[in-house]
Amino acid sequence: MPPSSPTPSAFTFPVAARYAGMASSPLKDIFALAAKPDVVSFAGGIPDPSLFALEDIAECYDWVLTHQGTRALQYGVSEGEAELREQAARRLSRDLATDASQIRITSGSQEGLFVAAEALLEPGDVVLVESPTYLAAVQAFAVHGARMVGVETDDGGVLPDALDRAIRLHRPRLVYLIPTFQNPTGRSMSAERRAQVAEVLRRYDVPLIEDDPYGELSFDGHRFAPIAAEPGMSGRTLLMKSMSKLMSPGVRIGWIRAEGPILDTLAVAKAAISMQSSVVDQLTVARYLETKDLDAHVRRVIEVYRARRDAMAAALTPVLPAQAHVTRPEGGMFLWAALGEGYDAQLMLDDAVAAGVAYLPGWSFYAEDPDLSTMRLSFVTHSPEVIEQAVGRLGEVIARQG
Repeated sequence: MPPSSPTPSAFTFPVAARYAGMASSPLKDIFALAAKPDVVSFAGGIPDPSLFALEDIAECYDWVLTHQGTRALQYGVSEGEAELREQAARRLSRDLATDASQIRITSGSQEGLFVAAEALLEPGDVVLVESPTYLAAVQAFAVHGARMVGVETDDGGVLPDALDRAIRLHRPRLVYLIPTFQNPTGRSMSAERRAQVAEVLRRYDVPLIEDDPYGELSFDGHRFAPIAAEPGMSGRTLLMKSMSKLMSPGVRIGWIRAEGPILDTLAVAKAAISMQSSVVDQLTVARYLETKDLDAHVRRVIEVYRARRDAMAAALTPVLPAQAHVTRPEGGMFLWAALGEGYDAQLMLDDAVAAGVAYLPGWSFYAEDPDLSTMRLSFVTHSPEVIEQAVGRLGEVIARQG
């Protein structure tokens, strides 16, 4: 006989105040939507697994386990394995001179954000973020007691004058930005805007966390230099990078570039959180970067993503209300649609899921004063044909609310 279900315990664990009310999280809900077999989900930034370089990755795992097996399965160092730090520094040096000693390995850039928050934030600190911004960064900062303040943006990213005013008013501990193919909007800052933002940060001596998981997914081949590469910014910036969108999210490898004493603090924080990232995964990623052509793989992925971006943009145009505003990113993974007054994307979601399509309501990406008419749609997971059909069903749901 199968075992019976356990009887629920009457005991309730006391929960830390910073997690009070967090029975779920937007990220958990994203993956739940993506897992529904009868729903075409645009909710999560989920790479198409058919595009993974599976044979190359498997070959690298085999090589590591054959030639470095006992080391790969042993404890490692909190700073990260030397080979991977060398490879990370080499890639970063294309835009910003970097030494392996300036790299700290993390289990994806998401852990990087948590490590940075652990190292930098005290309860009550203010963090300035774009409005809207990456929801999991808000969560990572919030559980460390920080208060997020949204800074006004336009289609070119955060507004330098608004950032200046916010710094003078709130005296923030740090600023968090995603300058390239931003999550959730897909927007990118021009070189001029980056220079203006850097000038504001230098003037007030405010540190920057620059998150760049999407920067290499450029559809026109243009690579944006990070704000960290602006004069006087490398030493005041924690630059976050990730292999999740380039190689595989399941590998969970990313890194932080930093300079000076904060590097030691980051290593201590990392050790307290997870001791070290998986050594076998680190060595495999290092082997992949050393022996395989990541840039060629990314070019193949970009061709597919560009076609899917075009398919989604074309399908959305006729089904959105006249007042709607939609971004058209030149890279990355996301479109952002603001439907306009009278629409509530959260209220529409149940009807959309019933119609077999899901998106992420935009309110969760705002630190404050959310635009309830907004939605984030990821175009990278599905074929153009599936995108066209699903957006058509979404259009019928939007029309009913209008």
